Amino acid sequence: MTVIKAQNKEAPVGFDQYQAAILHGKMDTLVYFSETVGVKRHALVYLPPGFSPKKSYPVLYLLHGIGGDEYEWLKNGTPAIILDNLYAQGKLDPMLVVLPNGRAMKDDRANGNIMAADKIEAFAAFERDLLQNLIPSVEKKYPVKPNQINRALFGLSMGGGQALNFGLGNLDTFAWVGGFSSAPNTRIPEELIPNPQEVKDKLQLLWISCGDQDGLIQISNRTHDYLEKHQVPHVFYIEPGGHDFKVWKNDLYQVSQLLFKNIDRSHE
Repeated sequence: MTVIKAQNKEAPVGFDQYQAAILHGKMDTLVYFSETVGVKRHALVYLPPGFSPKKSYPVLYLLHGIGGDEYEWLKNGTPAIILDNLYAQGKLDPMLVVLPNGRAMKDDRANGNIMAADKIEAFAAFERDLLQNLIPSVEKKYPVKPNQINRALFGLSMGGGQALNFGLGNLDTFAWVGGFSSAPNTRIPEELIPNPQEVKDKLQLLWISCGDQDGLIQISNRTHDYLEKHQVPHVFYIEPGGHDFKVWKNDLYQVSQLLFKNIDRSHE
């Protein structure tokens, strides 16, 4: 695993503001059949500026929180604007970004009681939908690079717990894994990382971040403490803020600049 230090500073003013005079990526919609759920499901896909079907790209899967859906990041986190601005500054390696719905059930809207047992279970069931249905559908429709080294899995809050649970539970599928303000659905460290050496051997980046005023910070702290105890390289980034998109937009700004860089592709 590559050891990378977090920048430990907030993104600059204007990082999330639309700039008319630069090249822009575009949002696409992927409709895929989920055998896990038994229905067609939707995911949004950000294609970077200059996207070409003749090239191939790594993929970042970016997960939402318990009260959101595939539109939550788009509406509140402005990922296309943040990434467009970074591309204009030459700070990113080209990648696709997939914004799925992490609630794997037939009625996957965040309606009614979002804490209902069936909705909570649907977040766990998304692991199978992601691995068996969504990723193969993305790799069939878009010109993406296959293999573990070209896949990243990150998320916020409930999606942060999913990203850590599914990413660390499937180390042959994802090489870049992290949680922003991860929620209590995050497995306890002994279950999350039963084999620290395997994480050291297989991951390129493991990221744990949280706002310093976030009531859920103990989840990130306990994960960090376990990783530190077992000498697993990772980024532990505590930043100003609470449990909100000010923090998560900053996380995306920081993380996206680390992905798919400085890696050995000789074994692809």
